[in-house]
Parts: sequence; C-alpha cells; structure tokens
Amino acid sequence: MYDPSTGIWTVTGSMNYVRYYHTASMLTNGKVLVAGGLGNSTSYLSSAELYNSSTGIWTITVSMNYSRYLHTASVLTTGKVLVTGVYGSSGNYLNTSELYQP
Repeated sequence: MYDPSTGIWTVTGSMNYVRYYHTASMLTNGKVLVAGGLGNSTSYLSSAELYNSSTGIWTITVSMNYSRYLHTASVLTTGKVLVTGVYGSSGNYLNTSELYQP
C-alpha cells in the first residue's frame, strides 16, 4: 500500500486469487473493488474481491455473471460500478454490461 503523505510503500494483505487484466475501482465507501481478469493458467475470472485499506484484508464478494478480462469498470455517481466488454470466457467479444452495487 502506498501512503502519499510519507511517500512510503508497505506490504499489505494478499488477494484471494492471482489475477491480471482485471479492473480496480475505488468505491464511495473507501474500499477497492477488483473484478475479473485472467488467473493462473489463463483461466477466465468472473470473481470479484473487496480491499479494506483500514484492515489490509481482501474479502470475496459477489461474482459477475460473465467472466471478463481487458474490460472497463466505472464508478457511477450512484456509487454503483458499471462493468463493460471486452473478452469473455471463450475469448470472444462481449457486448453485455453489468452493475455492481456495493
């Protein structure tokens, strides 16, 4: 975790799943939502995790309906997170969107 007031990095908790090509979104409640991506052995992920910076703990939250990687996630003014595109579990393009409600 990076502390901008001190300019120092410190080790914090580990995610439950190895993932890359995922998204990370700062929620209005201060937690960070990490969603989708590719995991070990290029497995496609629909899972999502929440990071609590005050405890340094990652917790698993509700999974998306579709596995996604190289997608986008936008925090809306309502506090919900809109996730869209790109690749699904078969490596095909997705034209679906999903909403996450914290």
